[in-house]
Amino acid sequence: MSQALLPSRPPSNTRALAAAVSAAREAGALMKTHLRRAKQVNESHQHDIKLELDVRCQKLITRALATVFPGIPVLGEEGIDAASEKSAARWVVDPIDGTVNFAYGIPHAAVSIALQVRTEDGFRNEVGVVFDPFMDDLWTAIRGKPARLNGRITRVSTRARLDESIVSLGFAKSQDSLKAAQSDFLELTHRVRKIRIMGSAALALTYVACGRFDAYVEAGVRLWDIAAGGLIVECAGGSFVTQALSGEHRYALIASNGLIHDQIPHARTSVTRSKPSGPKGGSKGRTSSKSRTRS
Repeated sequence: MSQALLPSRPPSNTRALAAAVSAAREAGALMKTHLRRAKQVNESHQHDIKLELDVRCQKLITRALATVFPGIPVLGEEGIDAASEKSAARWVVDPIDGTVNFAYGIPHAAVSIALQVRTEDGFRNEVGVVFDPFMDDLWTAIRGKPARLNGRITRVSTRARLDESIVSLGFAKSQDSLKAAQSDFLELTHRVRKIRIMGSAALALTYVACGRFDAYVEAGVRLWDIAAGGLIVECAGGSFVTQALSGEHRYALIASNGLIHDQIPHARTSVTRSKPSGPKGGSKGRTSSKSRTRS
């Protein structure tokens, strides 16, 4: 994409949200149609699968977004536009978050689309959309406004004790992240009500945002897994704290309702809690976030 096509300023968040919702629903419909069908595998590794449908869904999303915003590049799991590192704004897309679930016919996967805008110290999440086509659940957020689930304002849980909480863990595919997750499991399993490992970072984050989970911990996730969901957690009054790791767009994270954040063992990530601050225009009190991501 030529530099001349790149927008000189970010788009309207309201228009961006509408475009992202439309694109997510299109891709979600394709996922739902193919859940029980045989799937073409492009790559298969011990802990990951890449499907032809991943690529097809990202192309569909890219075309749909470009129809409305032709000058905004896409940074996605199935392809990165080089212009996304220098543009004033960019889409961050995971066309099927939870591909292994989807490939095995498990209906727990989602489309994740975020709009990021460039700031002085990196990129900031401005719009987030996560769509679960199998439950027909749509989470949306615009920075500074309340998060919504299917159009209704949604909030994180009010549980303040770790021993009453459900905590989701993620197992990324690298050896270091697998070891970290094993450590988390051993550390938390006797301290929480239940551990859940469900295979989709985007849905783990949105489940925190609407109070189904109280926290989510993982090391080794990619930006496209967490950009939209992280903003949704923040706008729902929760805590979303990340630390950049070695590797392209790779992070450790702790997302929570904010009330149990300091009770979660996380010394291994060196992630520290920032000062609480509510999102502008949203609720106050429980938000702690480091929402900027460096390219």
